[in-house]
Amino acid sequence: MADDKKRDDFTVEMGERNGNTFEPPKLSARPPPTPATHNPAFPILSYCVSSILMTVTNKFVLSGRDFNLNFFLLTVQNVVCIVAIQSCKSSGIITYRDFKSDEAKKWFPISLLLIGMIYTGSKALQFLSVPVYTIFKNLTIIMIAYGEVLWFGGSVTGMALFSFGLMVLSSIIAAWADIQHALQNYGHSDTEASAKVSTLNAGYMWMMVNCFCTTTYVLGMRKRIKLTNFKDFDTMFYNNLLSIPILLICSLFLENWSSENITKNFPLEQRNTIVLAMIFSGLSSVFISYTSAWCVRTTSSTTYSMVGALNKLPIALSGLVFFDAPVTLPSVSAIGLGFVSGIVYAVAKVRQASKPVMGVLPVSNPPMSASSLSARDSLRS
Repeated sequence: MADDKKRDDFTVEMGERNGNTFEPPKLSARPPPTPATHNPAFPILSYCVSSILMTVTNKFVLSGRDFNLNFFLLTVQNVVCIVAIQSCKSSGIITYRDFKSDEAKKWFPISLLLIGMIYTGSKALQFLSVPVYTIFKNLTIIMIAYGEVLWFGGSVTGMALFSFGLMVLSSIIAAWADIQHALQNYGHSDTEASAKVSTLNAGYMWMMVNCFCTTTYVLGMRKRIKLTNFKDFDTMFYNNLLSIPILLICSLFLENWSSENITKNFPLEQRNTIVLAMIFSGLSSVFISYTSAWCVRTTSSTTYSMVGALNKLPIALSGLVFFDAPVTLPSVSAIGLGFVSGIVYAVAKVRQASKPVMGVLPVSNPPMSASSLSARDSLRS
């Protein structure tokens, strides 16, 4: 037994005999090391950083004392985006469809909806702080969810309803905290307090319009994608390209291009910084699209949805760090509650995807008559 054990310990594989020769044994190849780009931490971190950078740069430009060239800002961003993705396509980094007039005609209504969404979003961000803007953006989730219930036969679970309640509550707390802060800081002057509250009310109005425009855009794009079968960068290419002439026309005819107003929007001491921020914000939109696709590709759609929910916290905190957003107990509580509501909603979507929930309104779509189904199918086309 000891001899056998000793022989086993020193056994050497000599290969297979082939006639008078031996073939050496085949060595098993080691798996190649995983590239760093396949590490899920990199796309997740890149997506979060690009989201924060875009929000912060947009707020920096829009928070100028006299900035009112919103259409021009959006035009610059779209031009930068087109130049960037075309350069990436020429370099072989990304790929998307070439321009076709028939596809452009089909997609043009979606581009109009996009213009409404990004313009109202820029106006809301101009009047509201970054944390409040981020919190109120959660209300769009509620509108989109019920839009899917009505138009696509989707469903909303009880857990999702609970997250909606948290979203509404966080928005109310955020608005109340903003108004209270304005009254406390400017209470010594009725004129200043009234002006500050009027600014906040304008921001809330633009935010509500933005939620509606965003919901319409997302649901309309979902319908149209089924006809065109667009991918992510196809959508980005057509959206930005078709939006440029409309934004440019709106800027030329609806905005003040007098030398005095240009000087107000681009003061000499900050002109280069503002222009660079506008260009960088356009590049950030490309980074967000690329890193979001990268995140889904290297992780999963479930992980991506959780990252999207978690990402709202650093975006909101960036407003407290880089801008003069009020840091009070109610405002911080609203940020925390909005963050929790996003997590709860992401978990609800994960559970719903693994096990569909059936029910009645307000958590599901009721049975539809044949005429209603026919009308809905005609809208999809």
